[in-house]
Amino acid sequence: MSAPEPQRARTKSTEVDLTNCDREPIHLLGRVQSYGALLAVSSDWIVQHASENLGAVLNISARDAIGVSLESLLGITALDRIRRQMRMIDGVDHATRIFDFPLGKHSYDLSIHQSGRHLIFEFEAHGQRHDRNALSQTYPLIQRVRQARTFEEKCHEGARAMQILSGFDTVMVYRFAADNSGTVIAEVKGEDSPSYLGLRFPAGDIPKQARELYKRALLRLIADVSDSGAAILPERSPEGEPIDLSLAVTRAVSPVHLEYLRNMGVRSSMSVSILKDDDLWGLFACHHRSPHYIPFEQRTAIELFAHLFSYELLTLEERQTAEAHRRTAALQRKFLMHVTDGTSLPDALQALSGDLQKTIPHDGAILSTNGEFHAWGSTPDAAELPELLRFLNTTEASEVFATHTLGADAPENTSFLPTCAGVLAIPFSRNPRDYLILCRSEVAQSVHWAGQPQKHEDVGPNGIRLSPRKSFEAWKEDVTGQSEPWTTLEIQAAWNLRTLLLEMLLRISNDEVETGQRSGARQEILIAELNHRVRNILGLMRGLISQSAYDGMSLDSFAKTLDGRIHALALANDQLTRQDWAPLSVTDLIELEFAAFTAQSETPRMTLTGSDVLVTSDVYTALALILHEMVTNSVKYGALSVPEGRVAIGLSRTETGALQIDWQDKGGPEVSPPTRRGFGSSIIESSISFELGGTSEVSYPPTGVEARFVVPPGYLSEAGAVVQMSANTNAAARGKPVLSGTALVVEDSMIVAMDATDILSDFGASATEMAGTVRDAMKLIDQHSFEVALLDVNLGSEESIEVARRLAKLGVPIVLTTGYGDMDDLRSRFPKAAIVQKPFSSTTIGAALVDCGLSEG
Repeated sequence: MSAPEPQRARTKSTEVDLTNCDREPIHLLGRVQSYGALLAVSSDWIVQHASENLGAVLNISARDAIGVSLESLLGITALDRIRRQMRMIDGVDHATRIFDFPLGKHSYDLSIHQSGRHLIFEFEAHGQRHDRNALSQTYPLIQRVRQARTFEEKCHEGARAMQILSGFDTVMVYRFAADNSGTVIAEVKGEDSPSYLGLRFPAGDIPKQARELYKRALLRLIADVSDSGAAILPERSPEGEPIDLSLAVTRAVSPVHLEYLRNMGVRSSMSVSILKDDDLWGLFACHHRSPHYIPFEQRTAIELFAHLFSYELLTLEERQTAEAHRRTAALQRKFLMHVTDGTSLPDALQALSGDLQKTIPHDGAILSTNGEFHAWGSTPDAAELPELLRFLNTTEASEVFATHTLGADAPENTSFLPTCAGVLAIPFSRNPRDYLILCRSEVAQSVHWAGQPQKHEDVGPNGIRLSPRKSFEAWKEDVTGQSEPWTTLEIQAAWNLRTLLLEMLLRISNDEVETGQRSGARQEILIAELNHRVRNILGLMRGLISQSAYDGMSLDSFAKTLDGRIHALALANDQLTRQDWAPLSVTDLIELEFAAFTAQSETPRMTLTGSDVLVTSDVYTALALILHEMVTNSVKYGALSVPEGRVAIGLSRTETGALQIDWQDKGGPEVSPPTRRGFGSSIIESSISFELGGTSEVSYPPTGVEARFVVPPGYLSEAGAVVQMSANTNAAARGKPVLSGTALVVEDSMIVAMDATDILSDFGASATEMAGTVRDAMKLIDQHSFEVALLDVNLGSEESIEVARRLAKLGVPIVLTTGYGDMDDLRSRFPKAAIVQKPFSSTTIGAALVDCGLSEG
C-alpha cells in the first residue's frame, strides 16, 4: 500500500453513458453452479426452494424436497448438529461452514447463511484430502510475504502464494483506483498465458454492484464458464420474490460476465477480495485455461490467506507512515533551530528546501504570507500567483488541498501548465489565508489499457446492451495536463508540516506582535490547530468504536463503555485547548478522572502521593484513556466496586528522570487475571509503549490489581507552575433530568442531530423536531410549542443566535452546544442558556437540562 494512490486521469475522450452492467441484478439470477446444490428453508425448517440438481448432489429430488421439513430430508441427528453449528451465525453477512459432514453414505461441505426470511443451505461433495492441505501451507506462504521488503515484492509473493494455494494458471493482484478502474500491479502466470501486468481495466469491467458484493462475499469461484448451472425451484416465492443469492458461494454467474471471460480465453476463474479498512482495496484475480474446481475447505484457507495478506500490506503502510513522521520530526528540529536564531519564515523554508524535497518530492514551492509571495524552484510566473491564490481560497478552510490535475480543476487557469500541473496547498492561518504551496510540473503519461476502455452499444447474445470487449490487447492512451499524483503518505506529511508551520507562526507572532495583537493572532492560530487536532481525535474515536465493538459486550454495555471512553478523550482535549496545548498536571488529571466516578462518596476513595509532574500534549490523551480504563475497571470489578475499597496512586521519578505511576487497589474483592483480553486491556497495556516508547505492567494478585506505568522523560515538564483544571461535576447529585413535551434540535450535522434526538427521547421527550438551518428552525417554532431547545451555535455559514432570541422571548429553556472554548463570548452574545461542549454525551446534556430546571421535583 505504499504505491501511489491512483487518481482519475482527465482526458478529452467521451464515454458512452450506458449503465446496463451496473443495473444487472447479479444477486437474483435464480441459478446455482453445478458443483453445489442449494436449499432455502423457512424459519420453521420447511424447505421452500431447492436447486434442480439436488438429486445429483444429495440423491434427493428437488421437487420431492420442496414443502417438507428439513428433518425429514436429513434426519434428526444431522439437523441437531447443524443447529449447534448455526449458533455461530451472528449477523446477516456471516455464514456457518461445516466440513466433512456425513449424510448417508457420503460426506459434504456445507455453507449456511441468512438471506431475508430464508436460511440458505449449500452442499458440495467433500473430496479427498490433498497430501498437503491448504491450511498447513498458509503460514509458510504468508511468512514469505512478511519477509518481502517492498510493496511490489509483497504483492508478487502474494500472487505466487495464491497460485500455489489455488492451482490456477494465472494469478494477478488487481488494485482499484479512486475512479474504480483497476490496474494489475503483480502477476504470476503460466508460460502460455497472456500477461496483463501493468494494464489498466476500466471501472465498467467490474460493475458497481459486483464491487459491493466483493465486500460482503470475499471469495468467488467460477469453476467452469461453460456450466449452464441449475435453476432454483420455484423461481419465485408465492409472494413473487426471488431468492437473494448475494452471499451464496455457489451463486450462478451473469451471462455478461461469462461472455467477458470467454472473450479473454478463460475457462474458470476465482476472485478473492483484498480489504483495507472494510473497503475494497483490490482483488486476487485468478484465471485458468480449463475448468478448475477448488474444494470448499481449501477455499476457506485461501480466504484466510487473503485476510493475512491484507494485514501485511496494512503493517507495511504503518511502518512507512512512522518513517514519514520521523522525517517530518527531523525537519521540525532543523526548522526550530533556524527560527530560534531569528531567521524569517521565508528564509527558513528556503534554507530547508532540500529537506522538504526529501519529505515531499516537488518541483517548486510558493510561500504566501501577509499578502506577499516568496517562490523558489519551478513555479508559475509572479503575475499568475494571485489567480492561483484566489482559486485556493475557494477550497475548504483549514484543509490541506491536493490535486494532480490543476488545469481541469481550475480550467480558467490553464496558463499554469506545464510549469504547475499539480499543487499540494498547506494553509496555516485563517483570515487572510496564508499558504505553503508545493508545485509539480506536468508529466505526460501513457496509460496502457487492457483493450480500448470505452464500451460501445452492441446487439450481443443477451440483447441490446454494453457488450464486453472482445480484445484485451494493450491499448495506449496519452494523457496530458496532469502531474505525478500525491500519495497518501505525502498528504499526511503535509498535514504534519501544517502543524509545524502553525507552531512556528505562533512562536514568531509571540516575538513580533505587541501584546494586544498577539492575543488575537494566538487565538486564530490555535483555533486552526484545534480544528486539525479534533480531526485526529475523531479518527481515534472511530478506532474506539470499531475496536470496542469486538469486545463481545451487550448493546447497552457497548454504548456505556464507548460513551465513557469518548468522554475521557473529550475531557483531555478540553483541558489542552483551555491552556493553549501547554503541559498539564498529572495530579489534576488523576483527580479529575476520579471525580467523575466518586463525586457522591462522603469519604475519599483515592490517595495520591508524590510530587506533581507536567506532561506534554503528546502524552496527555494517552494517559487520560489509560486512567479512564483503570478507574472504570476498578468501579466494575475492583476496589471501587465496594464501599470500603480504596485506590492508592504514587508518583515518582526513576533514575533516568522518567515518570513512574504506581496503582494499587486495596480493600476490594478478590481478583484474578482476566480470561479474555478486550480493547480496554489493549489501551492499558499498549498505549504508552506503542505511542511513547515507555512501559506498562499490570498484575492481578488476589488482594487487588497492581499496575505500573513509566513515561519517558522527554514528555515531561517540571511542575513549577502547575495549571489547575476544573473538576468534573456529577449531575446525578443535583437531580435527574426529566422531559415530557416536544423538544427542538437545531444542528447542521445529521448524525449529531440524531444522537441529540435519541438523548432527549431517553429523558422523556414526547417528540423531537430537527432543523439544520435558521430558516427551518424558525418555521418549526411557528408550528410547534417546545419544552426545551438544543441549539448548535455554528450552523455552517450562520449562527443560531436569532433562533435563541426567538425562543428566549417565548420562555423556552435553551441548551447551546459548541466545539469552541470561549464560553464568556457566548454568554455575552446569546440569551441565557446552559452551554455544553462537543462532543456531548447523555451525561453532559442531562446536566444541562438540570441546570435549566428540567428535573424531578
